[in-house]
Amino acid sequence: MARAAKSAQKPAPKTASRAALRAAEPDVDCPLCPRLVAFRAQARAQEPGWRNAPVPAFGPPDARLIIVGLAPGLRGANRTGRPFTGDFAGDLLFETLRKTGFARGVYEARPDDGLTLIDCRIVNAVRCVPPQNKPTPQEIANCRRFLAPHFPLEQAAGAPPPRAAVALGRIAHESLLRTLGARLAAFPFAHGAEHEPAEGLRVFDSYHCSRYNTNTGVLTAPMFESVFARVRDYLTSLNRR
Repeated sequence: MARAAKSAQKPAPKTASRAALRAAEPDVDCPLCPRLVAFRAQARAQEPGWRNAPVPAFGPPDARLIIVGLAPGLRGANRTGRPFTGDFAGDLLFETLRKTGFARGVYEARPDDGLTLIDCRIVNAVRCVPPQNKPTPQEIANCRRFLAPHFPLEQAAGAPPPRAAVALGRIAHESLLRTLGARLAAFPFAHGAEHEPAEGLRVFDSYHCSRYNTNTGVLTAPMFESVFARVRDYLTSLNRR
């Protein structure tokens, strides 16, 4: 296990207000990224019964753990309207969350399956589905305004601040660090690494739970579960302080 990298000067995440989290949801017709707007319009024409809009965060606003994903899958979250719901990545993610105590209920790959997240919230670095699942740097930057309220650096009234984050892949990792105002070079991405780029917040890195990564052996179910088991141990240790 990589030891937690720490910054000498770290901003402290403060309380995330419920109002701020509601404001963090982009409009269903968000116009910020022309390429994604065009792709969304194409999907709406082809599949009018799908969500085909920015996918909102999923989970309680007072969660101590926030999972940062990449972007909605075309036939997954873009279709169902819930992060990681409807594709292979969700199969692995939600089963892992259930095993490590961050979810309860039965995952049935649809948003009304009754699955509940416990002390955990999921948000994507990019809220709209990108062509070939590859957002551009500008699209990632545009969407950072919707990620930032989940990791507030100024005091606000409402829910308690997050204490842990899991970054699923390099893009999520780097977008989160930029959101926190941290230097990328000081906290390099590596599966299993732990970082403390902001006071009171520990970031756990993991390879993304995509079908490609699991099919190629880059990520196995035990590797993935180990990351969340360490998050669980970390949050449990905070309860004893």
